Amino acid sequence: MRCRIMPLLAGVCLLSSFVVATGEGRAEEAITQAQPELAKAPLTIVGHDGTRHSFTVELAKTPRQQEIGEMFRKNIAPDHGMLFVWPYPQESAMWMRNTFVPLDIVFIDTDHRIHAIEENAVPLSEGILSSHGVVGSVLELPGGTTERLGIVVGDRVESSAFAAAH
Repeated sequence: MRCRIMPLLAGVCLLSSFVVATGEGRAEEAITQAQPELAKAPLTIVGHDGTRHSFTVELAKTPRQQEIGEMFRKNIAPDHGMLFVWPYPQESAMWMRNTFVPLDIVFIDTDHRIHAIEENAVPLSEGILSSHGVVGSVLELPGGTTERLGIVVGDRVESSAFAAAH
């Protein structure tokens, strides 16, 4: 089991390999397989020079979808990813437990600008990948995408998913 997203100010996430208690006091089974494909939306990253990079992203909307994220998936298409839009701005932390493919973790601020990038996050790692500040969303892309396309901190992110989330 893994705690997919951890607001750093919310406390410590306790893990168990079999059962985890939710905030409602009920137990949930361990995550052992990839989740079904989620609803999708287009997303574009606009570089400083105006270059546009288009993606199709799955929308991890519910806490359970966000917890599972890209776990157990064997591949991600080069122009695909997963977007996590938080219900409120927060400092975020991610990890790669049960994630079999390297990912670029793109932390997006509330103005929809890239705040930080964690490139080629190591599969199966339990190391914490921090936003290093308050963000409104996180985008996961196949590892190496940001370097290959020249995506950097400060680039603008556009998606109808931002408006739909609030």
